[in-house]
Amino acid sequence: MVHFQKLAVIALILMAGACANIAEKTNTLSDEKIKSQTGGTLGYAPDALTIVSRRTEGTNTYVELRANDKKVFNCVINGGNALSFGMTNPPSCAKKGEPLRVGPFGQ
Repeated sequence: MVHFQKLAVIALILMAGACANIAEKTNTLSDEKIKSQTGGTLGYAPDALTIVSRRTEGTNTYVELRANDKKVFNCVINGGNALSFGMTNPPSCAKKGEPLRVGPFGQ
């Protein structure tokens, strides 16, 4: 029984890793889509934002943005890949250096 449980745990870990890898490899978020979604959350027009950096880990895309007024923000966008059928959740954003407030009572 213990051997079966160990195998089940190993299988779950491998499947979770495979899902994260699939999500990263199939990310379809363009720079334009990122600026559109984060602009709506931050209250800026998409053309008022510049993407400083971005990286995708699993199902999350982490983006650093600079607004025309020189303010800098960090945002997380969940989704935008094959596992979410291209759909995304609204971005969670905060000024650079401030923690993101995610959850039912955040933002």
